[in-house]
Amino acid sequence: MNNNIIKEITPLTQNDCFTIFSRVKKAFNFPLHYHEAYELNLILNARGAKRIVGDHIDSIDDIELVLIGPNQYHAWFTHQCESDEITEVTIQFHRDLLDDKLLKKNQLSFLRNMLDRSQRGILFSKSTIERLKPRILGLSQKSGFDSVLELFSILHDLSVSRNMQNLSDVAFNTEHTTYNSRRIEKAFEFMNANFNREISLAEVAKIASMPEVSFSRFIKKHTGVTFIDSLNEIRLGHASRMLIDTSQTIAEIAYKCGFNNISHFNRIFKKKKVCTPKEFRANYSGSRIFV
Repeated sequence: MNNNIIKEITPLTQNDCFTIFSRVKKAFNFPLHYHEAYELNLILNARGAKRIVGDHIDSIDDIELVLIGPNQYHAWFTHQCESDEITEVTIQFHRDLLDDKLLKKNQLSFLRNMLDRSQRGILFSKSTIERLKPRILGLSQKSGFDSVLELFSILHDLSVSRNMQNLSDVAFNTEHTTYNSRRIEKAFEFMNANFNREISLAEVAKIASMPEVSFSRFIKKHTGVTFIDSLNEIRLGHASRMLIDTSQTIAEIAYKCGFNNISHFNRIFKKKKVCTPKEFRANYSGSRIFV
């Protein structure tokens, strides 16, 4: 683990349902970090600031709302933001605030799906933020059971909102992503354990106990991408992590992640991340130093 990425012990105790921090500031000064809690972050008046979630890096607009799942790297940096009045509201809650059995009930399916997706970080749409902003800003005015009901209501409204965008790659986070299919999970477990070597479709289809053609269709239906894209996503997730966590050369990382051709690795990386592995590494380290 890179020493520059800190594990934050949040002020949230086992006796709290959630905590909410609201502050107005001139700069972002918290380093890249991760923690056990879910985090919902509303940020206003910070156009030009830089957001990092997992292996996703972007400049933000003047209003944004992001939900981040447990143990996912994240941070905001001042970057090109010139505002003196950045408003930040951070809500943190435990992963067991909603019991697994409760989340499996039909009425909570949208909420369950959103919490699953938050392992990658979710950016909500402008219209969703405008609609829910007054309620998020007003949450700290409520207390006791009312505040818990209001948080659940806000989370539910977010879960049924349109145009939410996933931020980080699936594999970047070590957390488990569920696909509601044991076969797909077995296939992903196998790919995650063997990403550093050549893996054939036949091999993975066998793990899933399916003929190749059927498995090919099956994985596309469940994940939205082809077998080779799924495998490349896993490899790029591991490569991104190694670019941040280690000082190994880009060529070493490429080979360790199952790419036996560095130009192929560079091409696929750039297509997926819109920057080269070298730029990605510089962007990450730069944003930690120039806070």
